[in-house]
Amino acid sequence: MQLTELYREVILDHNRQPRNYGRLDPHDAEAKGHNPLCGDQLTLTLRSEGNRIADLRFEGNGCAISMASASMMTEAVKGQERPAVDTLFQRVHALLTDPAAGSEGLGKLASLSGVREFPARVKCASLCWHTLNAALAQVDATLADAALANAGLAARDANPTVSTE
Repeated sequence: MQLTELYREVILDHNRQPRNYGRLDPHDAEAKGHNPLCGDQLTLTLRSEGNRIADLRFEGNGCAISMASASMMTEAVKGQERPAVDTLFQRVHALLTDPAAGSEGLGKLASLSGVREFPARVKCASLCWHTLNAALAQVDATLADAALANAGLAARDANPTVSTE
């Protein structure tokens, strides 16, 4: 089996049987993502413990690339510390957009490398990552609001929606 066929099988498997699919309750953050070009929509819920993503899930609908990417992303970041997640986001973004980017150490996420051949699909594959960043920003805002409340100041309202327009 050639590498491109193996990658195709990984994507199809994660699309048919997405991991971590469904709503996580209770959760610390919820963010919605939408790709108007393809119609992909997803909602990501996560629970954090300190600087670590303790658990996360996603729900929604979209193309095979979008759903498979979300499934693989949740497997890759669950249990990870924020700096590792930030590094992984940068590596996946490079994988999707830079032909010179390497895929070493990315595991199943390397199967997304072929997406860069189809620029319209890059947004499908990256939607979940941008939505994750929005959810993490919501966690940060909640922590900042708690610090403000402890200092006797008013909190902000944050419920992010991400669009890949």
